[in-house]
Amino acid sequence: MRVKKLLDKKGHEVYSISPDATVLDALKLIAEKEIGALVVLEDDKMVGILSERDYARKIILKGKSSKETPVREIMTSEVIHTSPDKKVGKCLSLMTKHHFRHMPVLEKGQVVGV
Repeated sequence: MRVKKLLDKKGHEVYSISPDATVLDALKLIAEKEIGALVVLEDDKMVGILSERDYARKIILKGKSSKETPVREIMTSEVIHTSPDKKVGKCLSLMTKHHFRHMPVLEKGQVVGV
C-alpha cells in the first residue's frame, strides 16, 4: 500500500503551530485535537515537528517552563518525512529504525498529511 492511499482513508488533516508559539499553547492544541504531535510551520514551510516525547524529555525532565519556552527551543528540527508515493512498509521501517511515531508527508514542499 502507498502512503497516498493510507492518507485517503485516515484523512489529510494536519495540525500545526508556529515555532514562536509557547510550548503550553502547543500542548493545549495537542490535547484539544487528541493527537501526539504537531507539525511546526514557518511561512507555510515545515521547520520541525513537536511531539509529546519532545515535551517529556526537553521540558519536564529539564525543569523548564511550558509557559515561557518557545516551540522552536524543543522541537525536532531534522524531520524525517516521506512522500505520498512511498510504500507504507518502507515508512514503517524508517519509523522503527529511528524510534519515532509521526511522519509528515510532503508533496511539492507542502505538508499534505502525517
